[in-house]
Amino acid sequence: MNKTLLVLRIGFLALCVGVSLLLCYTIREWDHYRTMAVLVGGLIGTLIVLVDVMLKGFSLRGLSALTFGLGIGFILAWLIGSSPLLEQGDPQVLYLVRLGLFVICPYLATVVALRGKDEFNFVIPYMRFVPHEVDVPLVIIDTSALIDGRIARVCETQFLGAGLVIPSFVLTELQTIADSPEPIMQARGRRGLEVLNELRKIKRLDIRIHQSEVARRQDIEAKLVFLAQSMKAKLLTTDVNLAKMAQFQGVQWLNLNALEKALRPEMVVGESIELELVKPGKDEGQAVGYMPDGSLVVVNNGRAYIGKHVTAEIIGALPTGNGKMIFANLLGEVVSN
Repeated sequence: MNKTLLVLRIGFLALCVGVSLLLCYTIREWDHYRTMAVLVGGLIGTLIVLVDVMLKGFSLRGLSALTFGLGIGFILAWLIGSSPLLEQGDPQVLYLVRLGLFVICPYLATVVALRGKDEFNFVIPYMRFVPHEVDVPLVIIDTSALIDGRIARVCETQFLGAGLVIPSFVLTELQTIADSPEPIMQARGRRGLEVLNELRKIKRLDIRIHQSEVARRQDIEAKLVFLAQSMKAKLLTTDVNLAKMAQFQGVQWLNLNALEKALRPEMVVGESIELELVKPGKDEGQAVGYMPDGSLVVVNNGRAYIGKHVTAEIIGALPTGNGKMIFANLLGEVVSN
């Protein structure tokens, strides 16, 4: 339980007891019932706190929907009750009908409003309707995904048809990393800021900065999961521990590594490929190169062509933890025009 909330509830209970004692001192006739007053005050305070606990998870948006539904329901009941349909008849029957309207209409309107509470925003003391684009999925991005950088290339392809939500505390953490005295951390932070600017330049990309802060850096992961739950959004991160915690709490994780593996082209035996040989292989005459997706290619009889671009014919592939190891026979050197 939140410590601040616990202190607030204890203070409220003490206030209820204090008010009860104050009433006993104010009203002379109640002076002999101090013990009873303390019990009653404590009971009332406890009941209110229990109601508070039962309303856990009931957001301000839900309260707005409830208020809106009750208001519309009472207006409908008053309009029907004041209509010519209920002008004549037995007064007692008309009274019961109007009473029924004031019970049924607010109930039905409240149920409808709560079901569609994401479709409007109620702002006190004004009421305005704000579209929330409920048909557009949301994706919350954390610091690790920005530093990773691949999200910018994915968004440039327009395959990610979702609104990107970047919490303000993620921006703060990214700036802190960029200002770090350690060169490696500083470089990571600056790369994250560069990726952020790249995202800003992508046209038709829906980027939303969510104003939210955390008191301690240790609370960032919990806050990210909470935001994803409350906004019904997915979480884009390269932090495996954060992803596991999010999945445990029912938040979907967008895994860039899984996406990269899924997009790797399937190599077929007999297919010709072109690559640069960069170093010798383990066996005699072998040379090693890499495909654009990072797959390692072992080329037989290619050692004499290290540092050059060659063509090779695939003869087999072996799955590994980092992808695939491809085996190929040298066909010849690529002649540049």
